[in-house]
Amino acid sequence: MKIKLLTLVLVLCSSLSFAQTKLADKFFDNYGYVKAIELYEKVVEKGKADAHVLTRLGDAYYNNSNSEKAAYWYEKALNEYKDIEAEYIYKYIQSLRSLGNYKEADVWFKKLNEAQHGDSRLKGYNPDDIDIFDKLTSKNEDLMVSIKNLDFNSELADFGSFVKDSTLYFASSRGDDEKIYNWNKEPFLDIFQIGITHEQNEDGEKNEVYGSPSQINGDDINTIYHEASIAITNNGKTMYFTRDNVNHKKRLKYDKEGTTHLKIYKATLEGKEWSNPIELPFNDEIYSTGHPSLSVDNKTLYFVSDRDGGIGQTDIYSVEIKEDGTYGDPVNLGDKINTEGREMFPFVAQDSTFYFSSDGHLNLGLLDIFKSNILKNDSTLASEPENMGAPYNSGYDDFAIFIDSKTRKGYFSSNRPEGKGSDDIYSFKISKCNQLITGIATEHRTEIILADVTVQLIDETGKIIAEVITDENGTYNFEIECDKTYTILGSKPDYKEDQHTITSSKENEKSNTINLVLKPLILESQIIINPIFFDYDKSNIRTDAQYELENIVDVLRKHPEMVIKIESHTDSRGRDKYNLKLSDKRAKSTAEYIISRGIDASRIESARGFGETRLLNECGNNSNCTEKEHQVNRRSYFYIVDGDKEKE
Repeated sequence: MKIKLLTLVLVLCSSLSFAQTKLADKFFDNYGYVKAIELYEKVVEKGKADAHVLTRLGDAYYNNSNSEKAAYWYEKALNEYKDIEAEYIYKYIQSLRSLGNYKEADVWFKKLNEAQHGDSRLKGYNPDDIDIFDKLTSKNEDLMVSIKNLDFNSELADFGSFVKDSTLYFASSRGDDEKIYNWNKEPFLDIFQIGITHEQNEDGEKNEVYGSPSQINGDDINTIYHEASIAITNNGKTMYFTRDNVNHKKRLKYDKEGTTHLKIYKATLEGKEWSNPIELPFNDEIYSTGHPSLSVDNKTLYFVSDRDGGIGQTDIYSVEIKEDGTYGDPVNLGDKINTEGREMFPFVAQDSTFYFSSDGHLNLGLLDIFKSNILKNDSTLASEPENMGAPYNSGYDDFAIFIDSKTRKGYFSSNRPEGKGSDDIYSFKISKCNQLITGIATEHRTEIILADVTVQLIDETGKIIAEVITDENGTYNFEIECDKTYTILGSKPDYKEDQHTITSSKENEKSNTINLVLKPLILESQIIINPIFFDYDKSNIRTDAQYELENIVDVLRKHPEMVIKIESHTDSRGRDKYNLKLSDKRAKSTAEYIISRGIDASRIESARGFGETRLLNECGNNSNCTEKEHQVNRRSYFYIVDGDKEKE
């Protein structure tokens, strides 16, 4: 009797667990994730959880962006059951990334590659380059992207910004609707608007000031169900927005499976009110269409859909808006943008940069924001999506970017934990990390201040990007970007140029000092240049010698009345007579080069070699001098015999 009773209890418990799982599935399938989690966890408590229950728990937490709990249940499922679908491996990886556990994510990425080789979400991933995630988190340090959680965010969901005519439009659950959305147990979304004014700070910069949020103007726009994600045409007369599939009585319509889908609607501005919402013809009853965005010329509408024939869970499509107001056929943007994951929230900036969110491209976890040049007709630009990195992206859902490419300001949405609600709107401002180069120009010999020195700022490609003249105090300054290499070149007539190279750090507003010291070319009755060198036993002018002789040419051009004479000397090595002849050839070759540069021959009084007859040290014949000591004696002099001379 006891055995039969125990069997009956076990059967009843098993039946109850099965029924509870089916009920949980019903809530899950209708996006009631909060209730589904409660029911699935009851099944786990009773020890009746199978792979289905464990992965569903992971999914329910994953879909509500609770990465810690999602990772826990995915890990449990993957460890207890060996035939889990590869899709759950990817979601586990995403959850691990979201938590910053990149090392463990790498382990499972290798397993995903084995289980699902060729998955588009593996593209661009290199398991040996774990630093890629560090690079993404530090990507914009040199740009100084400042973000701010906006004051008007509520304790509920706020996301999806669009600015038009000093008004910010966004979606929010803060409305007065009594109906609750089972997905997250928050009220349904409505479209809100808020006015933007500007005030000037002490630095002369204009900052945004926001008014009080209110529901969008127009009684026909918001219903008791979801409205969100808008796009407004350039003329401000037409608005596209996303809404749940409702009938003419504004009641939800369902497909055969009991699921309601999203649709895109178009409304018209009448006075100050939005009215006459009309659904677009490419919507459908069995799949969702939403997240509208317009091209710069308003001739193309971009949207998101899970329709048949796509690449992943949700793809981004484009559709032509014809002049007569009709629409072309939707076109999938292809595998450069879409993956086997989710691509959502497209946005096109004024410069035609295409932005979107994705969990299928290499990311920091969950949805990240990406940008692409795919819409630009420039073959030199790469169209592969680029992860925008931190601080736009985090380990959480980051999405719905709006950017003004002229002011370099904008908004994005995120459910990162430091926010006020389940989703918050963040403003951002891009200002490049800049530093200062400053210095003083002085004369080498006397250290006197040099005014009127031309100072050039040259980038890594050799392009002169700025030029200034030192003031009466000999000072100059340039503003430069962080983490870049520059050359500073100072020049002044009758002085030898001074040149320095600097690589700036990543520290914003750091000041770098580079003083310029210019050597005078005219000193007493000589033009002073660096030694000019000849190949052994040769008298032809080498390139490095020509470079130095250009200083002589510059001085003679600056002083058209000046006449010089050239003297050339050798060291003591070699026969005396030969050195005398060689030095004379070198002196005459030097004169010939100067003449070839357009200087009249009459301005060179003589060019004569003296061999080793005027040594400057004791390094005569048979001496044991070093090469450095011999070098002192190999020299050329350029004496001024008439015209301008430095006053002593």
